[in-house]
Amino acid sequence: MEIEKLKNLLNEFGDNVKFNHDLKKKNWFNIGGKTKVFYKAENLKELINILKKLDNKEKIFILGAGSNTLISDELFDGIVIKLSKNFNNISLHSEDIIIAGSAVLDKSLSDFAMKNNLSGFEFLSCIPGSIGGGIKMNAGCFGKEFKDILISIQAIDKVGNVITIPSKDINFEYRKNNLPEDLIFLSASFKGVKSKDDKILDNMNKLKNEKEKNQPTKIKTSGSTFKNPISQTNKKVWELIKDSVPLNKSFGDACISEKHCNFFVNKGEASFEDMMKLIDFVTKNVLENTGISLEKEIKILK
Repeated sequence: MEIEKLKNLLNEFGDNVKFNHDLKKKNWFNIGGKTKVFYKAENLKELINILKKLDNKEKIFILGAGSNTLISDELFDGIVIKLSKNFNNISLHSEDIIIAGSAVLDKSLSDFAMKNNLSGFEFLSCIPGSIGGGIKMNAGCFGKEFKDILISIQAIDKVGNVITIPSKDINFEYRKNNLPEDLIFLSASFKGVKSKDDKILDNMNKLKNEKEKNQPTKIKTSGSTFKNPISQTNKKVWELIKDSVPLNKSFGDACISEKHCNFFVNKGEASFEDMMKLIDFVTKNVLENTGISLEKEIKILK
C-alpha cells in the first residue's frame, strides 16, 4: 500500500504511527535502516482496530526488545509493531501461577518470580529479550526452555482475532514451535514451584556468573547467531565455528566475539551487509569443514 493511502487509513492513531521511521536504535546490534510504518500499540483495542483496517494487506513484523534481531539497512516495506507499556504488566494469578504481558522482559519475569518465592524462572535472568520473543523461539539456556514453565498464551492474528492456546496444544522443539507465523503474542501464564527466595537468588547468581564468564556483555551483540545443530551432531555450534573459522575474521566493524565465537559483534559502525557477510562466511566455512549446515538463531528483518 502506498504511503499516502496508509497515512489516510491510519490517521486516527495519531503519534502512535510514524512513517519512514529509523530502526537503528531499536535493536541491540545498532544496525538497520527505516521501516515504511512504525506503530506503537497503545492497548489491545487499538491493536485490534489497526489490524482490521490493514486487513492483512501489509507485511507485519513484531519488534520486541530487539535483542535477537538483525535489521536490513534498506527500507522495510511493511509495518513494524512495538507493544507499549500496557503490554508490560505482570501479576500473580495464584500462589504458583504468574501472568505476564508479552512486552515484559525475561529478566523482569525472573525477578518477579523470585520475589514471590517461585522457582523455575531463574534461567530467564540470563536471556536478554521479552516474553513474546521468548515464546516465539522457545528461548532457553542452561538446560531450561520457555516450554518448561508455560501454561498458555493469549495471542491475536493479523486480522484482529484474539485466541487463547494451552501449552499442551503447542508442539515446542529446540528454538521453535508450530504456532502460525502471523500470531502476535499478547500475554502468557506460567507455573512455578514454591521455594525460598534466598535459594532462588543463589541459583540466579550462579547462572549469571556462568554467563558473564563465557559470554560477551554490555557490547553491540545480538546473542547466539546460530542454533546448535542437534539433529546433525552432538557438538555445540561454538565448537564447530572454533574448529572451522579464523576467529579474527571481520567484515568492516562486524567481527566474532573473543569471548564466545557464536556471538557476533558490531565494533562501531558495522552495516547489515557487513554482518551478513560474516554470517555467510562462517556458514560456508563450517559446511566445508564439517558437512554441517548451520541454521540462524537471530531473526532477520529485510
